[in-house]
Amino acid sequence: MTLANIINLGLLLTELLKGHVQNGRELVVSSVAIWLTNAIAFGLWYWELDRGGPYERHQPSHREPDFLFPQMATPGAGRPDWAPSFVDYLYVSLTNATAFSPTDTMPLSPLAKLLMATQSVASLVTVAVVAARAVNILS
Repeated sequence: MTLANIINLGLLLTELLKGHVQNGRELVVSSVAIWLTNAIAFGLWYWELDRGGPYERHQPSHREPDFLFPQMATPGAGRPDWAPSFVDYLYVSLTNATAFSPTDTMPLSPLAKLLMATQSVASLVTVAVVAARAVNILS
């Protein structure tokens, strides 16, 4: 899904740079679809990656965390048995896609950092290039 979404972004950029995209509304809809798919796909990546996945995360012998959530670093910020759920990873993905950087949850492993960097670049390109051109077309 991630690869297909990045390919779609590349195809949209190619059409945009060739001047074939003249309908601003279609461009806005396409860029929003790519951005949302990007956020959901990376939320799934993060959920599956961290500490070996959702099942392994709840085992006492799980591997080192790939993400540092505030509840893990701040005593009393969460329940003693707190573990991240899919919503936590989706939130990380949405904030990374919006701010183009991590906000409250830090990537710890090289793979987590690489995934977050890839997501940030894809989001930045989608918002800055595609959406900016759409606004220009609409005005």
